[in-house]
Amino acid sequence: MAHPIKPSGMRTFAFIAQDDDPHQWREWMSRDLGPLELFVYPDIPDRAIDYVLAFRPPLGSITKLRGVKVVFSLGAGVDGLADDATIPPQLPIVRMMDDGLIEGMTEFVLHAVLAAHRDADDFARLQRAHRWDHRDHKFARERQVGVLGLGKLGGATARALHRINFQVLGWSRTPRQVEGIECFHGAAGLATMLRRTEILVCLLPLTPATERILNATLFAQLPRGAYVINVGRGKQCAIDDLVAALDTGHLGGALLDVFPEEPLPAHSPLWDHPKIRITPHIAAMVMPRSATKYVVEQIRGFEAGRALINLVDRQRGY
Repeated sequence: MAHPIKPSGMRTFAFIAQDDDPHQWREWMSRDLGPLELFVYPDIPDRAIDYVLAFRPPLGSITKLRGVKVVFSLGAGVDGLADDATIPPQLPIVRMMDDGLIEGMTEFVLHAVLAAHRDADDFARLQRAHRWDHRDHKFARERQVGVLGLGKLGGATARALHRINFQVLGWSRTPRQVEGIECFHGAAGLATMLRRTEILVCLLPLTPATERILNATLFAQLPRGAYVINVGRGKQCAIDDLVAALDTGHLGGALLDVFPEEPLPAHSPLWDHPKIRITPHIAAMVMPRSATKYVVEQIRGFEAGRALINLVDRQRGY
């Protein structure tokens, strides 16, 4: 056990996240931690900072701060943190993994899989064409759903899909066991899983190995008519390959919540593609009212000498 760290006076925070509201974070954290000082990048004074709250911070911005004890990622991904070589390797970086994030992702994927399973996109097109067209459908117990990534988000999502009777297949880089899920790992395991997957959900972390993993080679291994859901990271999908697979009819449809460039430019042809459904990176949003409890619990444990949890492995990149 590490030695307890007694905060000297008021705790100080640096907030480095463009799209988040620092005032909400200050309000919710102060309810549990008491008075605190929170400075918003780039207006951070030259003084000791206890903790950093960051999401996609500018390269080198954290290194300029003095006295930082822990960096907390404000997103499930650690883009801009794990790959920032200027951050000292001994400085702990904590992934965001509060219950609200897991709950939100699970709800979103359940909705997306069920919509794909029951042909919601097709029926929306039929409605616009004023067509009354009945069709048969499978039961969930007859549908095979593949989940790429069996970490906390992927594992929770796979279990939720299993609970509503889908046949769930899961893949991870290294062997894992998830109750009720048929698990695969490695290159051979991925190929085996893809051949059986009718609806594919990507929940992998972004690493050099997973960048553009959703590509023509992978799509070709899926059964004809398969549906792809990407709620991982935008750079994991080779967009041109996806569009080509949709246009040839090999893929039946796709839902994209994340994109290589965000916000998605207004001129992007993806907006109007008839087989692509778009959501603006909202599958699992970090809500201050929930996430601050996770951060506060970690801070209190750290200051009491307990080990931090959900630490980023700098070598793996997540």
